[in-house]
Amino acid sequence: IGENIQLLVDRPDGTYCFRLHRDRVYYLSEKLLKVATSIPRDNLVSLGTCFGKFTKSQKFRLSVMALDFLAPYAKYKVWVKPGSEQSFLYGNHVLKSGLGRITENTAQYQGVVVYSMADVPLGFGVAAKSTQECRKVDPMAIVVFHQADVGEYVRNEDTLT
Repeated sequence: IGENIQLLVDRPDGTYCFRLHRDRVYYLSEKLLKVATSIPRDNLVSLGTCFGKFTKSQKFRLSVMALDFLAPYAKYKVWVKPGSEQSFLYGNHVLKSGLGRITENTAQYQGVVVYSMADVPLGFGVAAKSTQECRKVDPMAIVVFHQADVGEYVRNEDTLT
């Protein structure tokens, strides 16, 4: 979301912040942060909304729970055709044949928010091809690598925190 991150921190309903707790990054209001300081860190399970976590190799993996916060401010978006929505929600990559639209000037390996054609955010991905390359590739080529989707709520409901 680039410089739009400022819109997440300085909101009209108060000031919000990001906090790291046990390899997870949480997004919460400063009011909730002040209340949470009264709980010992060992007893604290989570606070606010989990935006993602750091893997064992210290790479950050964005969580689907951040989708509602990040989707309105996304610079790069991809829309998938109705026939490919279900495939993406099952955890598969987006193929050129399922691509409806893509934001102009999207670079290769750029993070994107995946939308349905009805402008409903479905998840996150990484552009496998730039906008210009997407026009030339064959229909079975992968154009967006799957990262997270709203179907994870059903597939991983026991492990989501």
